[in-house]
Amino acid sequence: MSQTRHIITSLKKELKARGITYSDVGECLALSEASVKRLFAEQNFTLERLEKVCCLLDLDIVDLIKSTELKKQHTVQLTTDQEKELVSDIPLLLVAHSLMNKWTFEEIIDSFEISEVAGIQILARLDRMKLIELLPGNRVKLLISRDFTWLSNGPIQRYFEQQVQAEFFNAQFSGKGEYFKFASGMLSEGSVIEMIKKLKRVVLEFSDKNIEDETLPLDQRYGSSLLIGMRPWEMKAFSRFRREKNKKILK
Repeated sequence: MSQTRHIITSLKKELKARGITYSDVGECLALSEASVKRLFAEQNFTLERLEKVCCLLDLDIVDLIKSTELKKQHTVQLTTDQEKELVSDIPLLLVAHSLMNKWTFEEIIDSFEISEVAGIQILARLDRMKLIELLPGNRVKLLISRDFTWLSNGPIQRYFEQQVQAEFFNAQFSGKGEYFKFASGMLSEGSVIEMIKKLKRVVLEFSDKNIEDETLPLDQRYGSSLLIGMRPWEMKAFSRFRREKNKKILK
């Protein structure tokens, strides 16, 4: 859906919410009701007319645009079939991942061995999947909610577990920008819940930093991955000696 269509849709909703008819709009614009209907159908508003209708609504154009952005439907989660499509086509997954990290189309085809034609075809597929809105000039607008998550135990998660996880841990974690710490202890249920809340805040902070750094040039940003996990767990080497009556499960 184009930007203009989003704005006109929001405008129509605002009119309906305030009980303002096309006849009222026509009187404001010095047009017949039929002409107003045609304006909305063809989405052929001049900026001056749009401003007049906003005045009728007692609404600034800027507020209308902000309202439009808030109301636009953003993808929170893909379907299983969509995730399967991504993991079955690595160039598709690569472009999707890059766009999510604010790469431009030009930066993608300049950095990876993907032709312009193939890249445009991939953009069209991502548009159909509602991950992006494809704009003129191969520009894109992300349609990903900030709360976007991959399916639990879905194709992407399984791909990570089978293909990526071992590769991620195959490192000394001693270089610049690397950190790894494994901690184990005996915690109460309350402490476990508190720790999980703190870990979730770390993930949100990572997301905030990602958004904060989006405006920096690509050569000043580095692909970075954060993996956090916590669960009640005991090594099999220990648990195989535990008596049945003393097996503990956090419910």
